Amino acid sequence: MKLSELLDMCRKEMAAAGCDAAREAEIFVSALAGVPRSRFFMERDREAGDLSGTLRSWIARRAGGEPVQYILGAWEFYGREFLLTRDTLIPRPETEGLVERVLGALRRRGREDGLLLDVGTGSGAIAVTLAAELPRARVAAVDLSAEALRVAGKNARRHGVADRVFLLRGDAYSALKNGNRFDVVVSNPPYLTEGEWGSLPAEVRDFEPPGALLAGADGLSVLRVLVAEAGLHLVPGGELWCEIGETQGEAVKRLPSGPLRIVGIFPDLAGRDRVACWKKEC
Repeated sequence: MKLSELLDMCRKEMAAAGCDAAREAEIFVSALAGVPRSRFFMERDREAGDLSGTLRSWIARRAGGEPVQYILGAWEFYGREFLLTRDTLIPRPETEGLVERVLGALRRRGREDGLLLDVGTGSGAIAVTLAAELPRARVAAVDLSAEALRVAGKNARRHGVADRVFLLRGDAYSALKNGNRFDVVVSNPPYLTEGEWGSLPAEVRDFEPPGALLAGADGLSVLRVLVAEAGLHLVPGGELWCEIGETQGEAVKRLPSGPLRIVGIFPDLAGRDRVACWKKEC
């Protein structure tokens, strides 16, 4: 079967199943055939063999609401492909913005060789990207989920940074030894409120790990701990960078922060509050 024939079949069957065939059919066929989407139409007459059975199983899973990213088992983040499982969140563009701001801050400070900490690493998208973009940096990546850490380890090896990404199992800062001090602590913590849970798309509620999304009645329970204890784990002048919910900016500014002062709340590309930064003064 040619790629073009496989794509036609996929479009028809996805449309019949109520899926977004126009957007997702090419993603499925490209991934299954191992052809980059940028080259798909140049190679559309290439013989792909009989992949229809696997493709139909993917369509059935998608019709059942499973996210494309979990069906593929991988997704792109900051120009690199990351392996995923249902033990890890799907990486999103908003988190790329968090990484971009952390990289900019470290480069401005001349700390590209720094020691960094990623709390709640999940697939390792943040930790591995920082290590890959900063070849002299070392990154500790912490997560409570052993399965998530297994995925993060695979991604660190996949992108050639396993010797500089150190995986630790624990909750927030609990896995750290006394005396650990970091140039930057970064986190995409859970920040959804219990009231927001019911309004999420079913493919988020039913498939992504709730523990990586929900953070109590106000959505700030995890962030509150990260901010309150960050001063113990940052060097003087070190910074804490966190992704936040789009409605949380004002509440985040009021969080008790000990020896840290809040630097600012920064918007995402849509202009919504998305990233908060604190700095340890001494």
